[in-house]
Amino acid sequence: MAADPSVPTAGDPPEGGVSLHLLGGFRLLRGAAPVVVPRGLQRVIALIGLRPGATRSQLAGLLWPDVSEDRALSSLRTALWRLRQDPCCPITVAGDTVRLGPAVRLDVDELIGTAARVRAGDDPCTARAIAAGRHDLLPGWYDDWVLLDRERLRQLRLHMLEQVAGQHLAAGRHGEALDAALEAMAAEPLRETPHRLVVRIHLAEGNAFEAVHAFYVYRDLLRRELRLEPSPAMSALLDDTLAPIRQATREPVDRPSPAGRRT
Repeated sequence: MAADPSVPTAGDPPEGGVSLHLLGGFRLLRGAAPVVVPRGLQRVIALIGLRPGATRSQLAGLLWPDVSEDRALSSLRTALWRLRQDPCCPITVAGDTVRLGPAVRLDVDELIGTAARVRAGDDPCTARAIAAGRHDLLPGWYDDWVLLDRERLRQLRLHMLEQVAGQHLAAGRHGEALDAALEAMAAEPLRETPHRLVVRIHLAEGNAFEAVHAFYVYRDLLRRELRLEPSPAMSALLDDTLAPIRQATREPVDRPSPAGRRT
């Protein structure tokens, strides 16, 4: 495991300049230079990053679930030994626990930290929230622990974007609210919550046509893909807007009597 000499290396930033990227695919960087890591060791490093402070037994059981505990622990010892022989090693071992070194930056932490600040009510930065976690965790990996964390992070990002949109809507910042809602919609097109937010934002701006259009686009998508209807909560958003139209369709149309007869 070593830095690729064919890639120019920028000066190390403070704290060593080692970064681990798991969103969008595995990448370990020292400065700007990618570190070549065998696939088997990638799994070990990735799990250590996602399970900070996990014990050796916990890591071994997740990495080698189909073998005996003794054999799994032996495989983990070998993997940790191989990692620690390299000067680019991103891990640290303390007793029975293994974690990333304190100087290693993990992109997953940026998503988790941004979501935590949004939950705490901090004034959200829309651009930062949109950029955080835009790519799936370790695409193409199908370990059970990857699938679990991939879904956890996906849901975390969706809820974060929806909360950002809601906070901006409440503050009257409709453009930023719409950006966040549309990003959530792009991440999960069949999820109703961001579509509902888009309708609310258009109504708050006084754009009745845009609100109605957004509603029917989602309704048609839902019918086509799942043969479902929008929830009553979403339909209720347009009750006041559509009331005159619905009333007009229910009113009888005056028609002339047959053969000119008067009634």
